[in-house]
Amino acid sequence: MFPADEDLVIQYVEKGDEKAFRILIDRHQERVFGYLLGMVRDRETANDLFQETFLKVISALSNERGSYTVQGKFLGWVLRIARNAALDYLRSRKKWTDVSSSYAEDDVDYWDRLPDESPSADLLVHRSEQADVLKMCIDALPAEQREVLLLRHEADMTFKEIADLTGCSINTALGRMRYALINLRRQLTAQSKMDLTEVAQS
Repeated sequence: MFPADEDLVIQYVEKGDEKAFRILIDRHQERVFGYLLGMVRDRETANDLFQETFLKVISALSNERGSYTVQGKFLGWVLRIARNAALDYLRSRKKWTDVSSSYAEDDVDYWDRLPDESPSADLLVHRSEQADVLKMCIDALPAEQREVLLLRHEADMTFKEIADLTGCSINTALGRMRYALINLRRQLTAQSKMDLTEVAQS
């Protein structure tokens, strides 16, 4: 039976068990790095932010900076640190626009008016064999839509966890996800038509 995250944290904090911390990193590094890479869209920068994130994690667990509540969820806490690092980077380069500045957090009517086409779009996310095209389409999404998609599919977070992390309502998180999937479906459909046209003309 694999030890729970909280047990590993306790082993590291109270006993200085480096092996326990290594297990935590190995367990979550793919999801944390995948989220960061999707946010900044540059592998070298994502790697730098990944290192920065876990240095801050070590610092917080050592009570030098920040704090961690054992009753909390470790991955969610780490992703919050990673998100702050990514947003600081993006804002410094003016590549992040906060939708909440235009829409109130509880203004769910805007999202509710969107057509609910997510099931078919979700299938495209999972079944598309054109990984490069899919990545290009994800990169083209508005920042907050892209973030929710990454947190859901890369970090495997629930919408409640996403809402808590990003500071919005669950309905807003759901709406951003729905809109992201609608946009993805449109982009992938358009790309497929372009590919067919190129084949027909060749």
